[in-house]
This record gives sequence, C-alpha cells and structure tokens, in this order.
Amino acid sequence: MPSILLHRKPLDIVLSPRAEAALANLAEPLVAEMELYFSCLIRKAVRFRSLAGESDAVCVSEKLYVRFRPVVAKACGAKVADGPPPLTEVEVCHVEAFQPSWLSIDYQDGTWRGAFGYDAH
Repeated sequence: MPSILLHRKPLDIVLSPRAEAALANLAEPLVAEMELYFSCLIRKAVRFRSLAGESDAVCVSEKLYVRFRPVVAKACGAKVADGPPPLTEVEVCHVEAFQPSWLSIDYQDGTWRGAFGYDAH
C-alpha cells in the first residue's frame, strides 16, 4: 500500500489489482480527487479526471496523482434547474484536520471507483 504526504499528513492509498492493471494501461496520468462537500449536509466523493490543469495534485506514481478538495455550496438549499447547486472551493485554515487518512481505488466494468475515510484516533 503506497503512502504519501498530503498537506503534511500521511495518506494511505489502497489500489485493487484491477486498478493497478488499469493504471498501467493508461496513456496519461489520472487524478483521484477526494472531494469533501460542506453544505446543509456533508458528502464525500472521489472524482477521477485527467492531470491537465490540476497544479496542486500530488504524485503517487507515474500514472496516479491525488488531491483533496473541500468545497461548499454557494447557497444552502438552492434549487438549480439543471443539476446540483454550484460549488466553490473553501479555504480551510488547518486543511490537514479535514484531510482523509486513506483512499481506496478500484476499477470495475470500465469505471473508476473510489472511497476515502478517516482513521479513528
């Protein structure tokens, strides 16, 4: 299990054998973005995208980068006709306090899947 420092805090990364095989076959690096969404409720999601434009992503390997993105809704309870409410990144004074401890990545049926969480200390 690879481990990196993200915002001065260790992040353990677990790759399934399917994810390792899929990463090896990628032409371009992949970014796994751990999104922590603060609004009326808190939601966790892992989003996968290309490396282009992700200047704060941290290198795990030649083919995998990760980043942590805390976001908030621009308005709580806002109803948007064509999808979810618009998000904005939030400045967190002590981002390491909110950063996950682990990230798990799988690749199944042609789709990247991820989850992240926190160790109880």
